[in-house]
Amino acid sequence: MAMTHAPSPRTLAFLLLGASAGMAQAQAVDKPPSPLADAQLTWQQCSALGSNDQARLACFDRWAQQQTLPAAAVPPAPPVLASTQPAPPVNAAVPATRVVSVATEEGCRDRQYSALSRFWELETGTDCGTFGFRGYRPLNVSFSAATDKPGIPTSPAPDHTGSYINYQSNEMRIGLSVRTKLAQGLLTGDDPARKDSLWFGYTQQSTWQLFNGDISRPFRTTDHEPELMYVYPTDVALPGGWRWRYAGLGVVHQSNGQSLPLSRSWNRVYLMGGMELDDRFSITARLWQRMSESEANDDNPDIANFIGRAEVTGRWNLDRQNQLGMTVRHNLRDSGKGSVRLEWLKAIGDPTQSNLRLHTQLFHGYGDTLIDYNRKRTVFSIGLSLVDF
Repeated sequence: MAMTHAPSPRTLAFLLLGASAGMAQAQAVDKPPSPLADAQLTWQQCSALGSNDQARLACFDRWAQQQTLPAAAVPPAPPVLASTQPAPPVNAAVPATRVVSVATEEGCRDRQYSALSRFWELETGTDCGTFGFRGYRPLNVSFSAATDKPGIPTSPAPDHTGSYINYQSNEMRIGLSVRTKLAQGLLTGDDPARKDSLWFGYTQQSTWQLFNGDISRPFRTTDHEPELMYVYPTDVALPGGWRWRYAGLGVVHQSNGQSLPLSRSWNRVYLMGGMELDDRFSITARLWQRMSESEANDDNPDIANFIGRAEVTGRWNLDRQNQLGMTVRHNLRDSGKGSVRLEWLKAIGDPTQSNLRLHTQLFHGYGDTLIDYNRKRTVFSIGLSLVDF
């Protein structure tokens, strides 16, 4: 009688593995396999291999590979279509600071535009509207000291010589200067970028004998200067990177409001223009002609020979805190009379938020005040000013 032999452990393992595979195939006929179910079944198969370390390790390797589930299908991103329109050309005539226009409501205080453009509202982006009050020349309160006392007021006009008053050389000065835009777009109505404008300005400068208690601290003189100005934007490229920004004309009356013998006054028409280099340097100029008056009404027939017939002002922004300025007036005659004024303005606080400045001036020449138009003086002053408020 033949003896039957018990199957070896390895034979038993292969039989179990084959039976399990047959069961898996039978289940696959009934329903689609699930990755998670296959992983569970394979884990059981690997555990059933018992002491056969090599086969069990290979089984677990296959099981580990099955643990990565199918990645979710991600639809491809739609292609970015290139614009069929060509990029607009950059206008080389426009300063680089304005190639990109940023939406703003600051208007005449928008610092992406140049100083002259903001001051005269030369562009649509610097427009602050009409009939609003803006600063013109610095509004200031200062202490002044002169090399000599004010003398006796004189003029070649009959009955225009004053009498001696014991004035001091040290005074307080109070300056007021405002302007408003009366109209705009008079000649540039169809231009979407530039705006011409018509302005009215008023400047008043008073000298106060504050320290002269012996004569009751009077105001020695007050000069009044109403003015009508038309400004046309130009924006023309000049050599060296400079740009001619505006041209204009105006009419101005200046008087001290006194009666005889101290009355001084004159009327002028003028041409003006301005140019700048970036936002660091600017040069503005005026050339004027005195309007004729009858001999009986002329308080000072020789005033243009002393104060001058033209002026040039240069300004240099050293940095955001400091500005230097110089104004030269000349009578355009061989006598060479006129004046020079040097200025230093230092911002008090953040210059982008504050218009207050420490203002230092040194004046030498004729025309420091109307009453002294024909007297050469050197005057130093220091005080506080509000600029372009």
